Amino acid sequence: MAINANDLERFRAKTGGKFRLADHESDWLPAGAKGMKKADMKAFATELLSENLADLAELQDRLYASDTHSLLLIFQAMDAAGKDGTIKHVMSGINPQGCQVFSFKSPSKEELDHDFLWRTTKSLPERGRIGIFNRSYYEEVLVVRVHPGFLDAQHIPGLKVGPALWKQRYESINDFEQHLTRNGTVVLKFFLNVSHEEQRERFLARIDDPTKNWKFSSADLSESMKWDEYMKAYQECIRATSTDAAPWWVIPADRKFVARSIVSGIVRQTLEDLNLKYPVMPPEEMARLADSRDQLVAAMEAEGQSIRPTKSAKAHAEGAN
Repeated sequence: MAINANDLERFRAKTGGKFRLADHESDWLPAGAKGMKKADMKAFATELLSENLADLAELQDRLYASDTHSLLLIFQAMDAAGKDGTIKHVMSGINPQGCQVFSFKSPSKEELDHDFLWRTTKSLPERGRIGIFNRSYYEEVLVVRVHPGFLDAQHIPGLKVGPALWKQRYESINDFEQHLTRNGTVVLKFFLNVSHEEQRERFLARIDDPTKNWKFSSADLSESMKWDEYMKAYQECIRATSTDAAPWWVIPADRKFVARSIVSGIVRQTLEDLNLKYPVMPPEEMARLADSRDQLVAAMEAEGQSIRPTKSAKAHAEGAN
């Protein structure tokens, strides 16, 4: 049983206005997993996640060293879909110096006095780094669409709430993401697709477990009551903004361990496809490095210090043989 490249591709949302949320199962399992015990499935997904994390650590190192691209991961979902846990587990093997996570809550007065893309734009990752948005500017065509009254605080001149407004915002988002990709930022957008039934089960778990009470808010339940409105908003948003430049990935999230392994696989595959290389030093710099090495070796030998072969030297020697 494995989640291969073809499996990963099935989670990419169709472009050209063909996306349908109903085409994506929230409880998807890889071939061969059906009928397996939950513990066995979880063990498999955990093993796969570990393999992906090992590769991600090395790929992140290349991303930082090459200094040509940045990676932006956007997570959107209904409450209790597992955004925080997915970010935590998928990024657990990443060097924290090269990764930043931003969680976007209700906008501040200052943020409301700017255009809706402003507050996230200032948090974009620089080249060589990975940036993660836990919610994002997409809230402006999701939550705000379900609650159009929020627009009153934005003081937009000539505002008329209706299909034309959302179409304009989709266009602004697409133009913005196209601009990012042209300048070296790779944009991956993940919708964690949890079922309404599973969300309710997780709400109950948060209420019944004292250690999870802090995760639950009565506002979460109020938003859950608007499930159909949100699903319509998500479908139209993904349909309008999933592009070749910045695709949406619809991740089955009823099983957290499956969602985490899929997301890690997509991130790994995306970084691999960039074919990132460590910088090649110019000849004059290589000569200086060789001179510095000779000086180090001479000083160590003069003091009787043993010289242990480095990993690179061992690998070079093995390759020569």
